[in-house]
Amino acid sequence: MLDAMQFLVVDDHPLVREALASLLLSLRQGATVQQAATGAEALAALDAAGSIDLVLLDLRLPDGSGLDLLRRIGTDHIGTAVVVLSGDLDRKTVQEALAAGAVGYIPKTEPHEIIAGALGLVLAGGVYVPPMALQPAAAARPPSMAGAGASPSDLGLTGRQLEVLALLMQGRNNKLICRALGLAEPTVKNHVSAILRALGVDSRTEAVLAVTRLGWILPPPDQSR
Repeated sequence: MLDAMQFLVVDDHPLVREALASLLLSLRQGATVQQAATGAEALAALDAAGSIDLVLLDLRLPDGSGLDLLRRIGTDHIGTAVVVLSGDLDRKTVQEALAAGAVGYIPKTEPHEIIAGALGLVLAGGVYVPPMALQPAAAARPPSMAGAGASPSDLGLTGRQLEVLALLMQGRNNKLICRALGLAEPTVKNHVSAILRALGVDSRTEAVLAVTRLGWILPPPDQSR
């Protein structure tokens, strides 16, 4: 994008905020990084800025739940991506954050290189999912997900649906997929619905988790058609 990116780091520890701000500036030179120690400060910064590209959010804030703040951002600040960076490694919490709209969940315990790589992936349009979130739950999985070696053809996905899935894995919404592939929005919606059914999941986030777990390498979309 032509304008300098705007970031917001939300964490109650000043040293953590400074370290993350420095990391973000190293990844996107010329960017602006704001900091907030509480959820209230974060909301005030978001309202004042008008447009924040990415929020790095700790889940444990002194004035409330980071998950509640994540949902609030998703409702009131559409277009602002949120990456959770937390010391809480509970699998259920990771899944809740991703289901609430986070485009990534990075454990604070990860080394600097891993955090930088994860943020780089998100800034490139991807979704970062920590390894613990990919472990199958004890509850039964849908039959289509039972075999770890299941391929796209095993699940009946067409070539066009795989192209849609590849763009979905990059975090693109339906309109961006339409533009990239030259398809009408109802057609893309039908493809997305078919993909979710084939994977046995209910949301795009769950689809990302499923494809990551299956280890599929998706072909680049053919945008010339």
